Amino acid sequence: MLLGIANFSDLCIFICGMISYVLLGTQGHKLLLRAPTLFVLSAHLWLKNCRELMPSSYNASRFDQPVEASVWLKNFRITNERFLKQMKTQQKYIWSKREFTDEGHPLIEVIDQGLTRVKNASDSVGIVLKELKAQCQSGTFKLVVGVDGVNALWGQTTLRKEDKSPVYPGELTLIHNLRKLMKNDWNNGAVVATVTQTGSLFTPKAAYLPHELLGKDGFDFLDPFLPIQVTGYSEREFESCYQYYKDRHWIQHEKAHTEDGKKELIFLSNRNPAVLERICSFL
Repeated sequence: MLLGIANFSDLCIFICGMISYVLLGTQGHKLLLRAPTLFVLSAHLWLKNCRELMPSSYNASRFDQPVEASVWLKNFRITNERFLKQMKTQQKYIWSKREFTDEGHPLIEVIDQGLTRVKNASDSVGIVLKELKAQCQSGTFKLVVGVDGVNALWGQTTLRKEDKSPVYPGELTLIHNLRKLMKNDWNNGAVVATVTQTGSLFTPKAAYLPHELLGKDGFDFLDPFLPIQVTGYSEREFESCYQYYKDRHWIQHEKAHTEDGKKELIFLSNRNPAVLERICSFL
């Protein structure tokens, strides 16, 4: 399915501009992407169990999440290093009285700034997203934005301010900048996102359709998009995933390597990608 999305995007990307695909299905699925430049994140992880929340130095009405931002920067640097070394900043960025990243410097320096100065990590993420959005429009590269649980961007958080009032998603620097990237005002790229119950705090477990999980604000923001129903693994897909988990030693229990063990995994997961991954993580 994702290969079909990639092929369709190659044909339409210059004609239609940025294309949004929303994958939906019951009880979870997995988002796996391959593209020249991409990033994948589980949006709901930014909305709960935040290890550190601090006022933004750039905008007093927003909050930074330095730990979550630095984790994202580290992963993004590893997976996209060969592309980042080729990209140059389009403007000068001032971090302090003595530190700055000049125009024309490698974009990877912005990421390194966020990793070495964790307090700047959230702003570094915002700059990286801004630069990627601007530079992909020149036709130098294509950008695929992968967001797992995109409905979390318009949901509720478990985070609280000092006065115990709730923090709304739009008040988080990371969410604010991610929303800007997903706005349909650029071309030469695509957004592939999933809507999941995991990404929706305080919503019914039976809900799985886009309008149920995104809500009116999220649905209107992403519209127009192409909804794609995702079902469970076929026999061939399950076998491929099962063998992959075994080859990578993600399944280590000896009984799980037997034919009876495989049948039990099929029964317990009902060939659901996310459920299968969760079960195998304990084996």
